[in-house]
Amino acid sequence: MDAETLYQTRSAAYLGRVKQQFNRALTISLCWVAVLLAVFLMQDRLFATRPLAIQPQKIEGLIGVLTAPLMHGSFEHLASNAFAILILGTIAGSLFPRASRAALPVVWIGSGLGTWFISLGGNHIGASGVTVGLMFFLIAQGLRRRDRMSLTGLMLALFFFGGMVLSVLPQEAGVSWEYHLSGAMVGFVCGLAFAGRDERAPERLYSWDLEPETDDADTELQLEKPQDVPVLWHRPDARGGDNVVPFRRPDS
Repeated sequence: MDAETLYQTRSAAYLGRVKQQFNRALTISLCWVAVLLAVFLMQDRLFATRPLAIQPQKIEGLIGVLTAPLMHGSFEHLASNAFAILILGTIAGSLFPRASRAALPVVWIGSGLGTWFISLGGNHIGASGVTVGLMFFLIAQGLRRRDRMSLTGLMLALFFFGGMVLSVLPQEAGVSWEYHLSGAMVGFVCGLAFAGRDERAPERLYSWDLEPETDDADTELQLEKPQDVPVLWHRPDARGGDNVVPFRRPDS
């Protein structure tokens, strides 16, 4: 099998797996969007929102680390986060299924704990910590792996949500930049730490990549060992003593 045929075969198999992973990731992301919508319709009707929000530096506010990403303050807030989860979750699950499964719970918990520690007050709710975490997870994957598919995922994430990069800075009142910053830091670290868990896209092979390596050229360039070099000249035996050649002093 020549190099081009082997490359095409491997690429077709890899793209087939990515397609299966895309269908699975899209389904899971849609399910998450449905859960967020259901919780939004129930909050403030079946349960109060404030006790389940992240309340910084309060022991009772730690419950929000688990529950805050499920709740939103308005339908616009829900819609923006749901769209981000749908796009970023599908990209991450399609290209990095193993890494994203390991990173998502860490980002969920880590972004909430970071907000609880660094924020100075308020009640923090929303899935923005998770979405920003997914964004920086994809950035770290692209920078660490630097293969064709990871860079494609990075460019798609920046195309749709490039503005998230600046959301880690305090810009607008009522927007939890602490949640964004915590999610970004945890997501980026997870992207670097889990970069080797998923297979890479096949690289194009060339004919010399398939040829077996030989050491003939190296053998020809190696010098022979001293004991293997033939002796062409022997030093004369000097046991008979030294010969002294007299030199006459010139007459003064």
